[in-house]
Amino acid sequence: MSAKDKFHEQVKRALIKEQWTVTDDPLEVTSEGRTFVVDLGAERLILADRGIERIAVEVKSFLNASAITDFYGALGQFSTYRLALRREDPERVLYLAVPEDAYETFFRSDFIQIAIQEFQLLLIVYEPQQEVIVQWIN
Repeated sequence: MSAKDKFHEQVKRALIKEQWTVTDDPLEVTSEGRTFVVDLGAERLILADRGIERIAVEVKSFLNASAITDFYGALGQFSTYRLALRREDPERVLYLAVPEDAYETFFRSDFIQIAIQEFQLLLIVYEPQQEVIVQWIN
């Protein structure tokens, strides 16, 4: 199993604060004999008549010297996990969790905004010290 991201527990607590129930830590998805390990699986009830909303969250810290290198890795993981989820758990929606400072300094650039749209990335922007979710970007 891969090591947890530095802000894994902070994102987990932030989700719980927003009334999510963490069901898997980590969430393992097996497709064609390969197991993919997404950081978190969570669910919450959406109004009694709509059922349960289920998500998977891949947590990233973007603390390395090169944000673009971190982005390459995150994009590759996100794409692979999304494919596995579409095949094995199509009701679960995958999000990439990124810290607020990385979002403000890196993710707001025109190029990265185009990449987010092109690759249909869903983001959770979190603040690690306060352990809160600042923004959901669909």
